[in-house]
Parts: sequence; C-alpha cells; structure tokens
Amino acid sequence: MASSSNSTESLVNNKWIQLSVGLLCMAMIANLQYGWTLFVDPIDAKHGWGRAAIQIAFSIFVFTETWLVPVEGWFVDRYGPQIVVMVGSVLVGLSWVIDSYADSLPMIYLGAVVAGVGAGAVYGTCVGNALKWFPTQRGLAAGITAAGFGAGAAATIIPIANMIQSQGYEQAFLFFGVAQGLVIFVLSWFLRKAPKTQAAAKVSRLAQTKVDFAPGKVIRTPVFWLLYIMFVMVASGGLMAAAQIAPIAHDFHVADVPVNLLGLVLPALTLAISLDRVLDGLGRPFFGWVSDNIGRENTMFIAFGTAAIAIVLVTQLGRNPLLFVLFTALFFCVFGEIYSLFPATAGDTFGSKFAATNAGMLYTAKGTAALMVPLSSIIASHFGWHAVFYIAASFNAVAAILALFVLKPLRASFLQQGETTDAVLDGSTA
Repeated sequence: MASSSNSTESLVNNKWIQLSVGLLCMAMIANLQYGWTLFVDPIDAKHGWGRAAIQIAFSIFVFTETWLVPVEGWFVDRYGPQIVVMVGSVLVGLSWVIDSYADSLPMIYLGAVVAGVGAGAVYGTCVGNALKWFPTQRGLAAGITAAGFGAGAAATIIPIANMIQSQGYEQAFLFFGVAQGLVIFVLSWFLRKAPKTQAAAKVSRLAQTKVDFAPGKVIRTPVFWLLYIMFVMVASGGLMAAAQIAPIAHDFHVADVPVNLLGLVLPALTLAISLDRVLDGLGRPFFGWVSDNIGRENTMFIAFGTAAIAIVLVTQLGRNPLLFVLFTALFFCVFGEIYSLFPATAGDTFGSKFAATNAGMLYTAKGTAALMVPLSSIIASHFGWHAVFYIAASFNAVAAILALFVLKPLRASFLQQGETTDAVLDGSTA
C-alpha cells in the first residue's frame, strides 16, 4: 500500500504532470473572459439594462483578475499552489452562480469581482508554478500554460451558446459555473510546489540569476520597469488594433466577402476573428520555446517587429480579402506571446523563489494596457482607425528596438551584478 502511494506521489511530482494540470486549470477559467460576450445580449434582452452598463462587469473582471495577481502570487510563494487554486475554484464557480441569479446590475458587478479574484488566483498560480518547475524551459512552460487561457474557451463556446439558446442564459451560467469550479477544485489536489532542487537540476543555455530577488527589491530595479513599460506598449498596441479589426474590414468592404482558406470558406471578418483564438493559443508556447533557444530579447525583437509589420500590411493591403485574413492572422499569432515571454524573462531575471509574485506584478501591465483601449475608440472617432493602427504599429516597433538595444544590455549588467552579489555571499559564509 505504501509503495503504491509513493508511486502515485512520484507520478504527480513529475514536472510535465504539473504543467498539464496547470494547463487544464487555465482552460477552465478561459470562459470567464472569452465566453462573457455570449451572455451580454441575453441579459440585456431580459432586463433592459443596456449593453454599456452590462459591459462594465467585464471591465471590473479584467481589473480584479489582473491587479490582484501579485497578492495571490504572494500566497502561492508562501503557502504553495494547492490551497490558492482550491480557493480560486470556489470563487470561479460561485461567480457564475451569482450571475445566474442576478436580478440587478450590482449583483452582476459582484459576480465580476468574484470571477476576477478567482480567475486571478488560478492564472497567477499556474503561470508562477510553471516557471518554478521548468527553470530551464520557462518560455515553453509559461507559453503552454498561457495557451490554456488563450484557447481554452474553444471547446465550450458552442455548448454554452447552445444552452443559452435552448435553456436560457441563467441555466448556462449555473451549469458551466459549477462544472468549471468543480473541475478546478479536483485538479487543485494534484498541484505541488516545485522542490528547491528543481532550480539546480539542469544548467540553462540562457543567462539566469543566481539570486532570488524578493518583490520589494524587484520593483526598485530599472529592469522591472523597463519590462513593465514594454509589456504595456505591446499589450495596449495589440488590444487597440484588435478592437479596430471589424471597423477596418467594413471600411475596406471585405467583412462579408467569402474567403477560401485551405478548403474552409467563411466571410473574411469571421475567418480572421476565428483564427485569432487558434493562432493566439499556438503562438504562446511556440515563441516561448523559441525564446528558450535563442534568448528572450532576440525573440521579443522578432515577435514585436513582426507584429508592427503585420499591422502596417493590413492597412496597406487589407482591401484584398485573402490578404486581410492572412495579415490579421499573422498579427494575432505574434500578439499572445507576451504572456509567455514576459513571465519567462521575469523568472530568468529575478529567480524562482518569488516567481509567482514577481510575474504577477509584471502581469498587472495587462490591466494598465486595458485602460488604453477606450482611448483608442476616442482616437478612432476623431482621426479614424488608421491612426489607431499606426500608433499600435509604433508601440510594437519601439518595444522591439528597446528589447534588443536597451533591455538586453541592461539585463546582462543586472545578472552580472547578481553573480557578484552571490559570490560575495558565498565568500562571507565560507
């Protein structure tokens, strides 16, 4: 009996099992963000609160999901991943149960707060845990984990839409809320804290710190704030451009033009948006893997530069329906990689011990970037979508240059200082 128990525990402590559990947990929270749009019109049809008022709940969700991740990460670093994800599972399930019974906007907003806290607990934990279990493959591990959130809703979007149509949005909220919460709760039992020996198990081909920097120290470093600014620039540029994809398609009169792509025939806009979820999910682990092999900054330069070029190509050649689909697809493919490259870079730079908290602090850049999206609508209304696209392209181009010519030498200097500090500490304890 003891031998069987030890064998099971040994299996659970396999780093690929841990990565798989994190991936599944992330897939279970994806609908909180990507499935929300399915509920807006049915809620409005029943209560007449107005789409704008209902959509405030989405902004509340993004805010709480993003800005509380550092706090949740602190609990992970201190108490381990299991308990934090367990609590998150309860909140994830409870949030949609609240929405299923909500008969007022304040209740909808309460559900958004609960959903944001729960999703943040799961997201921050799974990404931070992946960084700790894969110290030499942080890009790939963070990318695979983030892909669960980027593409996890794909399998359940149609069932949710069908249940809303056949049984009402309340039943869909209730059923899928409870189901998602239960799945995460069960999975949380299999999460384990990475052993300290994991960090030294294998030498990485990339430069990494030998010192674990506490969050208080991290936020006082220029490297962190440069990463933060770059994250905001790329994320806001991407979100601003993505928000204008539909207007540009209609302006170019290609939105409803059928496009045949490898035998799949769909209207250009529908096909472009559909490819978003797929390529966003695939791009995260791919570019994470690339960065494990050629370096974080080199990969950032390639990805951010490609995004800038893709945005410009859409504006110049997007009147051709096929090119519109292809270039928007290219843009989407290189947009989601920020959720693998930045956490991996933070882990390499600041160490494994406080990886969940430090990556969580950097992740708040997503919340800052989200605040820029309403500004893009104002810019578009005054100067047209072209202005938004060129701003987005400029943000990506500048971030690409910063990655190669500012971040790379700055991080190298920071890591060299860390080695000196580590050598001094070793000498003092000898």
